[in-house]
Amino acid sequence: MPALLSPRLLLLPLRRAVLERRLSGAGFSLPLPTPGGPQSVYFPPEWPGDPLPLFPVLLAELVGAQDEVDGTFVLVHRGHLSALGQLGVKGGVNGQGEQEIGYGLTPEARGRGYATEGVGALVTHLHGTGVTTVTAQTAITNPASGRVLQRTGFRLVGTAHSEQDGPLNLWAHT
Repeated sequence: MPALLSPRLLLLPLRRAVLERRLSGAGFSLPLPTPGGPQSVYFPPEWPGDPLPLFPVLLAELVGAQDEVDGTFVLVHRGHLSALGQLGVKGGVNGQGEQEIGYGLTPEARGRGYATEGVGALVTHLHGTGVTTVTAQTAITNPASGRVLQRTGFRLVGTAHSEQDGPLNLWAHT
């Protein structure tokens, strides 16, 4: 899976080595392949935030020599090569050509437009692969996440409820 680029960010595929290293401890640097060749990326102690409990599952799903989690990226600042968050797809494309995404940033990276920039790059990539509609869900108690989606062209299409997050807004980008 190729890296994705935006003006300030690299979206690097989430690799086995990153999962293993993060599960063994917080705050580390790892050399990762980038479009400019291998570079050392710093992962702060709070990275990746909420997705951390999923890491053992993601690691277990990597079969044989598979080195990357399909459709999942580390959001890296191009200037200082620090991991700012993670984003990617949730499951596969359904029969209607829809693909759900999720994203999250470290607390220090929030409020600077990085989520908007990263989501925009991911949505452009997904539409380029034939996905007709990109979907997302946001907790109603997290209006900042809804603003990210609005800024990237998503429209509110409904509401739902989840045991974990409570009331949700449902979004779509076509």
